Amino acid sequence: MPIAAPSHDTPGSRATTPLTRRGFLAGAAGTGAMLAMPAIIPASALGRDGAVPPSERILLGGIGLGGRGTGDLNWMMAEKDVQFVAICDIRKSRREAIKKMADDRYGNKDCAMHRDIREFLATRTDIDAVLIATGDRWHALGSVMAMRAGKDVYSEKPSCMTIAEGQAVVETARRYGRVYQTGTQRLSEGKFIFCIEAALNGLLGDVHTAYAHIAPWDNATMSHDWRPAQPEPPKEEADWDAWLGPCPWRPFHSAYIGGGWRGYYDFHTSCIGEWGAHTFAQAQAGLGTLDTSPIHYAYVNNTTGDGMVTTFANGKRMVLSRGNAYWRGSCGMRFDGDKGWAAAADGYSKPDVSSPALLGEFNKIVHGYTARTQRATNHVRNFFDCVRSRRLTVANPEVMYNSMATVHAANICMWLKRDLRYDPQKAEFIGDPEANRLRARAMREPWII
Repeated sequence: MPIAAPSHDTPGSRATTPLTRRGFLAGAAGTGAMLAMPAIIPASALGRDGAVPPSERILLGGIGLGGRGTGDLNWMMAEKDVQFVAICDIRKSRREAIKKMADDRYGNKDCAMHRDIREFLATRTDIDAVLIATGDRWHALGSVMAMRAGKDVYSEKPSCMTIAEGQAVVETARRYGRVYQTGTQRLSEGKFIFCIEAALNGLLGDVHTAYAHIAPWDNATMSHDWRPAQPEPPKEEADWDAWLGPCPWRPFHSAYIGGGWRGYYDFHTSCIGEWGAHTFAQAQAGLGTLDTSPIHYAYVNNTTGDGMVTTFANGKRMVLSRGNAYWRGSCGMRFDGDKGWAAAADGYSKPDVSSPALLGEFNKIVHGYTARTQRATNHVRNFFDCVRSRRLTVANPEVMYNSMATVHAANICMWLKRDLRYDPQKAEFIGDPEANRLRARAMREPWII
């Protein structure tokens, strides 16, 4: 892959002279640099024994890797053509934990640590792609900053806090020609692919309704207050200003940086966004509406959005469900047609279907999908394949934006306690200035898009 030539000025950075890694190694050999190499070279460094040589590896960095990010990183480091080289995190404890994890895996001490995202993106010009697994508040801003710095991005969900942030991610990826994948990994899993393909290809007849799981905890309105102040730690231990990022200034409390930010309006996308960021994309994929969002949101008189009916311009419906009436497990979805239904959730080996005969087509449908789309049934592999090919990922910026616009419109419906009509083409609510003001939030300088 193209990289930049090494700079002698800044450790860990590279200058901007175009050069390939393979070309750099060849050039070094031509000038006699190979004479300084050790007599015994690890097979992995030469690409032997199934290893990918350094000249062909995708160099990966991480931003904000807590529990979920650690899981993602383990998943990514299992890919032989990927090498994790640097962690950027506002917490010293996380920087050190991720460095140890990477160094232990590779048997070296090479993983670099960074605290400031601006310094990280400015100096690490060697890095091809970044994994972003911060809390909700940083996903869109971090993605925009990384793409502007020339990085491809894998961002955890929910990938934007507002409709306006989602639009910014789409525009930045397009303008800078970056590959982007949001972490809606079930779009790449066989049991979910089967349900989506069955819905799209007539196995269920005319599919009129999809059901999408929202998280069975917290509520849609969230808390507008904040935790009591505690003394701020030293910036090197935990950079509180950077943790807040674009959010309003709030007093430090240790619970926030330990994951206790959910349920607070300043930091979260509610119970609807928590799982809807997954399941709305899944449901919209099967309804054939990933290129749009519903035009009508029917308010339900509860605190969670459970039972809300959203309707697309083509008349198809997506119903929000908090319980397990339509599936077993988490992040479930179901499609109902006039000839049958299919449902899947986490923990399934194969989908639930209205007729056992449908599952006779399972392998054929999943294999047909992978052959047609050339996509792996491994979400991170799809991302890295697209980093190489520059093709669109399965959960590309448009897919993220259209499903997250649905999340935010459903939230706004619940906040205002009334039905809403939405124009997906204009990205605005029809005849409702109050709702339109909620499409964006003020961003605190200097953490702005």
